[in-house]
Amino acid sequence: MDTKQEILNAAEVLFARSGYHASSMRAITENAGVNLALVNYHFGSKEALLEAVIARRLRPLNELRLKRLKEIRNRSGERNMRPDPEEILRAYIEPIFGSREPERGWAYFSNLIARAFTESDEIVQKILLRHMKPVNQIMLDMLSDALPGLSDEEIFWRYQFLIGAFGRAIRLNSSPGYGRLKRNFETDSETLITMLVSFSTGGMKTTGIPAQR
Repeated sequence: MDTKQEILNAAEVLFARSGYHASSMRAITENAGVNLALVNYHFGSKEALLEAVIARRLRPLNELRLKRLKEIRNRSGERNMRPDPEEILRAYIEPIFGSREPERGWAYFSNLIARAFTESDEIVQKILLRHMKPVNQIMLDMLSDALPGLSDEEIFWRYQFLIGAFGRAIRLNSSPGYGRLKRNFETDSETLITMLVSFSTGGMKTTGIPAQR
């Protein structure tokens, strides 16, 4: 493995375990077994290193999401039908819990992403939102098309609720024992995907609030 990948792996582990701000460049270099000059050479700054850690895994993940979402949109267009909300939500949720699970690095990355959802870290959130913008936009557009009885405002907030539930599920799945309320369920990924898709679909499809006069 080359030096750049060693640095990315070390940073990913520390960002996931301790958070971005609590992870010093010194700790990252020690964990990677390199000197600070090499980190600066490859990345230039700690924030640029975080950007590279996120982009390395999130870019291909979001490419898969966008591919699946566009396929759903095209199929529904060809059939002159509205897209199925459950299909949309599964295309968003499934990739991060699916084939990536055996890779140990994905467990750390999942925990890093979960921190961004559940903790207030503006730098991590800023980078994450920039990478998520294309997916967020197509999700809002397709959910609006799939659920014409809901206003854009309700679609927006229900999507935020989905992100909250999704982030919590990622955190619990990637950190055994975290927040389990003294209950240690060993839920496999496929079961978790099915439950989260079912929960999210029900929340999305429920009757909208009456219009205010």
